[in-house]
Amino acid sequence: MIKLSGVIITFNEERNIENCIQSLLPVVDEIVVIDSFSTDSTKSICKKHHVTFIEQSFLGYVEQKNFALTKATHDYIISLDGDESLSKSLQESILNAKSNWKYDGYYCNRLNNFCGQWIKHSDWYPNKKLRVFDRRKAEWQGINPHDQIVLKQGKAGFLKGDILHKTYQNYSEFNLKTEYFSTIAAQSYYDLGKKASIWNIVFNPTWAFFKAYFLRLGFLDGINGLVICVQTANITFLKYTKLRELYKSNN
Repeated sequence: MIKLSGVIITFNEERNIENCIQSLLPVVDEIVVIDSFSTDSTKSICKKHHVTFIEQSFLGYVEQKNFALTKATHDYIISLDGDESLSKSLQESILNAKSNWKYDGYYCNRLNNFCGQWIKHSDWYPNKKLRVFDRRKAEWQGINPHDQIVLKQGKAGFLKGDILHKTYQNYSEFNLKTEYFSTIAAQSYYDLGKKASIWNIVFNPTWAFFKAYFLRLGFLDGINGLVICVQTANITFLKYTKLRELYKSNN
C-alpha cells in the first residue's frame, strides 16, 4: 500500500480548516499545511491536530501550491484548499486507490456550496479536478488565480465521490472576491502579453453567461444559479476591462 500526504494551502480559514483536516485524517499518512501568515485562529486549529505547519508568504496560487508539494514526505499527494474537504464516498475511493494504485493521477468531482446551497449545474458542477496524484509526474500550472494540476506523463483515472467546497456565505463576499480575482487575472494576462480587444470585452462575458446559464443548465439552481452565472460573466468582463486599463496606464 502506498503512503499519501495531504497537502493544504491556507490563509484565514478558521471557518473551514477543521473540516478539511478531519476529512483527510482517515486516508492520509501525514498532513502538511502551508499558511500565508493567517491572522485568525487557523494556526491554532491546525496545531491541535498535530499537522506539519509551515508559514510562507503567498507566492501566487500556482507557485504556492508547487512550493507545498516540495514539503510533503511522500510522493503520492492529495491536494486541497483550506475550504475544501472529502466526502465519505471519496474517502472510500481514495482508500481503495491506496491499496491498488493504477494511475499516475486521479480526477474527482468538486461540489460547491454557495450561500448554503449545493450547486449542481452551470460551470460549478461537476467541476472535475485532478487532486490525487504522484508529484513526480505532475505539477501545478495555469494562469493565476486559475490553477490546475497537469500530468507531465502517465495516465489519469477517476474516483467516485466529491470534493466538498465551501465557497461564499453571502453575495457581498462573492462580489469582493470577483473584484479580487479579476484583478489577479488581468495582471497575469498582462504579464503574458495577452490583449483586451473590444471583442473580448463584449463577446467573452456574453458567451460565458450563455454557456453557464443555458447550455450547462445554471437556471436549474434557481436565484443562486442566476447570481453565479451573472458573476461568471462579470468576472470575465472585469478581467478584460482591467487588462485594457493596464495597457493604457503603462503606455
